[in-house]
Amino acid sequence: MRKLGDDRAEKVKFWRFLMNDRVTVEKMAIRTRARVNEIAAGRHVLAIQDTSEINYEAKRGRKRGLGKVGNGSDVGLFVHPVLTVDAETGHCLGLADVQVWRRFKAKAADYRKQPIEEKESYRWLKGPRRAKWGLTRADMITVIDDREGDIYEKWARLPDRRTHLLSRACRDRAIVGGGTLFATMGALPERYRFRLDLPARAGKRQARQAQLSVRFTKLAICRPASCSDPNAPRQIELSAIEVREIDPPPGEEPVLWRLLTTHDVETVEQALTAIGWYRQRWHVEQLFRTVKRQGLDLEGSVVADGEALEKLAVIALIAACQTMQLVLARASPDDSQPASHVFDEREMQVLSVLQARLQGRTAKQKNLHRPQSLAWAGWTIARLGGWTGHHSDKSTGPITMRDGLERFRAIVQGYFLTEDLCPS
Repeated sequence: MRKLGDDRAEKVKFWRFLMNDRVTVEKMAIRTRARVNEIAAGRHVLAIQDTSEINYEAKRGRKRGLGKVGNGSDVGLFVHPVLTVDAETGHCLGLADVQVWRRFKAKAADYRKQPIEEKESYRWLKGPRRAKWGLTRADMITVIDDREGDIYEKWARLPDRRTHLLSRACRDRAIVGGGTLFATMGALPERYRFRLDLPARAGKRQARQAQLSVRFTKLAICRPASCSDPNAPRQIELSAIEVREIDPPPGEEPVLWRLLTTHDVETVEQALTAIGWYRQRWHVEQLFRTVKRQGLDLEGSVVADGEALEKLAVIALIAACQTMQLVLARASPDDSQPASHVFDEREMQVLSVLQARLQGRTAKQKNLHRPQSLAWAGWTIARLGGWTGHHSDKSTGPITMRDGLERFRAIVQGYFLTEDLCPS
């Protein structure tokens, strides 16, 4: 908030915006979804959803109106975005939905018997449902989530002619014909092997190249006794894919993905395509990383009011999503995505002016992306964020882009300062 306003009057305006009852999380989500709908026209869109907590325990004494987060004692709130990515190009298109809430009460004793609509887990249905209703111009939507999104009611209600699901299985479900899901998948014949470079994750694994086996089949899962919807079908047919690491290094937990999808998976090519889509889920983790301490530092905000912090969280997610759009555009060999998906006309003008300043003399230091494309803009923003421009320098991730965007916004403001002060 202190950085947003140039003087006290501007800071007060931003504060009033956050405290305005007419400004809501739902309205902001509708606005960003409408923009994505235009961009998504004619595309197959991956709608990637996940939940993260924003922890304000370190500032508890300066906050009010917050609930409890995952450990049941710290104060904070939860965010659940739906990030959209083009299934073919890998381009990030924006946010199709955002849910933000504060948890004020513990689970009820009869939680498992409650209707799904009354559970906090309803977010896994609510977000994709809003996305499919709002992204009317998309040809196809594939909702992707991790194990927490493996909910029978979701499998029963969301799929339709143009809406598919792809989730990592959480529950060892009973399957039609006898047996359980995990044992059945593990006993399938191996159909393919491939190698995958796994990046390091602090405290979890070292970087390595993993050899992975692939198995897949069609099966039908049975409606569990815990399903809260009596109208849900007694069984649902899905495609099941198991990805299992062969001979992992000593002390390393092997990769094991059990994926369920409404897409047909009858060939190795179809299985690898679905696996590739699931791997795009990592982008939502990067989105959270950009929002938190390594990026925008939302958890360091001095805003005190819980409702205002909810709105600020949506603003932060939108800004972090713009960062992700630039990161993925830089990583994609396809530079067809226009920079206008992120930048307005005035900003595009400044991006063009900056080319001469940021490009070097050699071909390796030139911006070789198609002019006015988002990849071209991403190259420029990365240079402003500290990237050297050399192909050997891989530092073009979310943090570099965030630093570059912050610097770029200041340049834009200065560039047009005289024009704004002295209009013709």
